[in-house]
Amino acid sequence: MTGTVPAPGPGVAAAPRPEPERSPVMADVARLAGVSLQTVSRVVNGAPHLRPATRARVEEAIRQLGYRPNVAARALVTRRSATLGVIGTKSEFWGPAAIHRSVQTAAREAGYFVSAIDLPEVTRRDVTEAVERLRDQRVEGIVLIAANDEALEAVRAQETGALPVVVVEGDLSRARLTAGVDNHLGAVLATEHLLGLGHTRIQHVAGPAEWTEARERLAGWRTALGVGGLRPPDPLVGDWSAASGHAAGVRLAGMRDVTAVFVANDHMAIGLLRALHEAGVRVPEDVSVVGFDDLPESAYLIPPLTTVHQDFPAIGRRAIEVLQSAVEDGRAPGSHQLDDRVGKLLRPTLVVRRSTGAPRRTPVERTP
Repeated sequence: MTGTVPAPGPGVAAAPRPEPERSPVMADVARLAGVSLQTVSRVVNGAPHLRPATRARVEEAIRQLGYRPNVAARALVTRRSATLGVIGTKSEFWGPAAIHRSVQTAAREAGYFVSAIDLPEVTRRDVTEAVERLRDQRVEGIVLIAANDEALEAVRAQETGALPVVVVEGDLSRARLTAGVDNHLGAVLATEHLLGLGHTRIQHVAGPAEWTEARERLAGWRTALGVGGLRPPDPLVGDWSAASGHAAGVRLAGMRDVTAVFVANDHMAIGLLRALHEAGVRVPEDVSVVGFDDLPESAYLIPPLTTVHQDFPAIGRRAIEVLQSAVEDGRAPGSHQLDDRVGKLLRPTLVVRRSTGAPRRTPVERTP
């Protein structure tokens, strides 16, 4: 038998509703740590001249309670917006998209709000307008994820102002604040790996010339070949897409003396692998292939792709470290020296899989 629960009759008290769980507040932290509210506030806002033992006690109380500071309230006290701007592109490519996510995650973990602008294309005018929009929002600093020539020129024009701008994956010689992977070193590692396997005819599929990453990877390939006493051939050029890598692979299949290729990103390497397969060129028996980026899918290709790994979460954290150093200094970007961490590029690593091997003793005859 089913029915409804009758309402309590006259004179019968209803069961009390449970109190909703509330989030811990600063007073709870002060009570647990045995300090004043003012002391907790000073710890939360990073004030100097606190005894290490007191600071440690407050931080432990914060950890135990799971206290999260009210960023908006803190901004009112400190007269800072607690907001960082991020300018990126609406890119379908893995590298820029992964960096965009990692920068936003690192900013939020550091206690900042994030105001993001995604540009349909990167021109000097678009970047300048995006910077001005973020200035109007009173952001404390900007991370720019668009390291082509137009973006770099726009940033250089902004560096006379008081707003610091960090270029991610940019050219250290053209932007004062930067963070990213050492693309030149990554290309050297890739090419040295092929040289170590015994290859002497190593081709390169480069990215677009207006991209800093493409130029650095091209230069690293040339450097490693030069150190090995080899003359670099003219590179093939793509646009970062798998389709352009496929087109390069069609051409490469006709280069009968080439036994290895370093491709400037994994997307192009995927297209190149397809073209070689269609032409009957075996990887790595006939041609060894190395990519750059280490896409999540790269380990599952046939064969699994040897590639240069970029630690994208680490890039995001480094970008925010650089920006925080500039923001907390409180002066114009051109008027101070940052600590030794700032501007240093992260070291990439080579992930060796089954797309590379020693060259055949007898060159394979291929159909052009």
